[in-house]
Amino acid sequence: MDKMPITRKGLIMMLVGLALMVLGYILMTGGGSSDPQVFNYAMFDFRRLVLAPVSIVAGIIVIIVAIIRKPKEGEN
Repeated sequence: MDKMPITRKGLIMMLVGLALMVLGYILMTGGGSSDPQVFNYAMFDFRRLVLAPVSIVAGIIVIIVAIIRKPKEGEN
């Protein structure tokens, strides 16, 4: 077998998708409180409820596209 199943472009796309997912998980961190009796509204801000999940889903979509896409004839 002389052709690789994943091309260089596909591998780069997979790494970009992985980086997007890691970024989403990093954006989701924080917002806790050291005192359990104090409610912290920072848990429910835009970054944690919208931006982080969208980043994770975008990363998953990029990885799926990288795996499914058919390489062109001259592409290794």
